[in-house]
Amino acid sequence: MASRFTELAVDCHDPEGLAAFWCEVLDFEVIDRSEGKVEIGSWVPTVEDVRARQMPPTLVFIQVPESKAVKNRLHLDVSPIDDSTEGEVSRLLGHGATKVDVGQGADRNWVVMADPEGNEFCVLRTLAP
Repeated sequence: MASRFTELAVDCHDPEGLAAFWCEVLDFEVIDRSEGKVEIGSWVPTVEDVRARQMPPTLVFIQVPESKAVKNRLHLDVSPIDDSTEGEVSRLLGHGATKVDVGQGADRNWVVMADPEGNEFCVLRTLAP
């Protein structure tokens, strides 16, 4: 017996806004929404697909009243597929991300950023040909 990693839940103030940001980052689309919740993904999951094989997880943005207070203990890493790391960082800055310092130092081959609600994520080396 085993479980599957099917969703990553992100608490936030503005599920619609944060979902729109991450759709731009990941080229995902909204696959479900309800009051105070938006789910995005690269596929529409079915029980059969998930049972049959490991599938990419979706992101679920859930509205909560409290604000983010400290550095995330869990974060996403993204790798550009169409551009350089620097080009992707510039693109994400244009969509509302910010560069942040979490003590990573200057000599790194990744860039630490935060989404519009302050959730940290890393832009890693490019996978572009």
